[in-house]
Amino acid sequence: MSNLMTLNDILEKLDRHQVTLWKEGDRLRVRAPKGVLTPELQSLLRDRKSELLEFLHQNNGSVGDESIDLSTEAVLDPDIVPQGRDRALEQPPTAILLTGATGFLGAFLLPELLQQSEATIYCLVRSPDPSSARMRIQKNLAFYHLWNTSFDSRIVPVLGDITKPQLGLSAEEFGSLSNEIDSIYHSAATLNYLYSYSKLKASNVIGTREVIKFACQGKTKPLHYISSVVVFEGLAYAGKTVLETDDPQSSEGIYLGYSQSKWVAERLVTMARDRGLPVNIYRLPFISGHSQTGIGNTDDLACRLIKGYIQMGSIPDLDDLVDLCPVDYASQAIAYLSLQKNSIDRAFHLNNPYPCPRQNLVDYIRSRGYDLEQLPYQQWQQQLKAVSSSQQNSLSPLLPFFSKRWSEKQLTIPEFYEQAWKPQIDCQATMEALKNSAIACPPADKKLLDTYFSYFIDSGFIEAPTNNHH
Repeated sequence: MSNLMTLNDILEKLDRHQVTLWKEGDRLRVRAPKGVLTPELQSLLRDRKSELLEFLHQNNGSVGDESIDLSTEAVLDPDIVPQGRDRALEQPPTAILLTGATGFLGAFLLPELLQQSEATIYCLVRSPDPSSARMRIQKNLAFYHLWNTSFDSRIVPVLGDITKPQLGLSAEEFGSLSNEIDSIYHSAATLNYLYSYSKLKASNVIGTREVIKFACQGKTKPLHYISSVVVFEGLAYAGKTVLETDDPQSSEGIYLGYSQSKWVAERLVTMARDRGLPVNIYRLPFISGHSQTGIGNTDDLACRLIKGYIQMGSIPDLDDLVDLCPVDYASQAIAYLSLQKNSIDRAFHLNNPYPCPRQNLVDYIRSRGYDLEQLPYQQWQQQLKAVSSSQQNSLSPLLPFFSKRWSEKQLTIPEFYEQAWKPQIDCQATMEALKNSAIACPPADKKLLDTYFSYFIDSGFIEAPTNNHH
């Protein structure tokens, strides 16, 4: 069985179960929560030990491929060209293809599209058969308290794989589906801050290229592409204001593998747009939990950071803004904007117009009754190293991310994200486009943090403070 799993599958499985691996000489060391290391998992690790050691060796403390020339990666075959576009925009879609329905944003986007349109939603899912694919979609929605049996008749699972040519479909399926579908929402991506570009290329870059190919095959289908504000992480944008109308041009100084992969993918999408494919781009920051219920993906970086700071009792003293984009705002806005006739060929910025300064977050966590010391970054990093070798902290698996240095600046990654290095993402045009709807981004303030912390504590993700003076 273990040989059928790709290295990617194994790493995802370990990540899901909070298993940390590291290399000591030629020994593979493992740390896992109690009860996780089942005999099956132990034998899987034994069987694939050499591959895992090789992966750890190649990614030792490394989170990006600095040597890679990203502009040569952004290549779209000249024969990928849409055939006419006017028909594509005439009426509202009756058949939509959604990728990423088993992910976090996709789980919220699916019900929004069902509610805001009349379309049947075809969901691309990796699964051996249609019934297990349907189960995966249903379980994911149920996990976020979104499942409604009335959805069933309008959801059609499509067995495929974003990382494979033709989305893992046969030529016949690819052809007939491409004439059936009226528009595409591409939200599938692997979000991992430790993987290098080459590790993320299949899901984030090749997946996007295959989706573009599908959009141009048969009848032309508008593409709604879920991008990220990280495409502007390059040095060219540091401290500058970036508008919705700006395309990411320079990739110099984009160091994170994830950011590199999103930069290349968005370049492919803009190339297709320049060839006449109707395209909308939605650039998102951190997607946080639901603004009313607090429910979210506690495995993401923002949640892990908060939990890790509380577990350590310390936080690095950096100057940055915590940009939280609640998932209900993101999904409602994407669905609404995508269905407006005047939206086509535009980009939208779904960052929070009222982000939370780090100091406010620190004050808030303390007000909940948690002890939190602010430490200079290097000192905090040393503390994380020490903690990680003796006990499990939610940030231990991310130690390489916190230690990696950029040689020319001698800054670590998180320092590189201080406000002075960041672009200012302008979202005025997006807010203007939403003003006739009831959709608005809630500010990252005490009220929103109260909602999140109640969910964190009620769900057992974070322990309630011992000296509660909330």
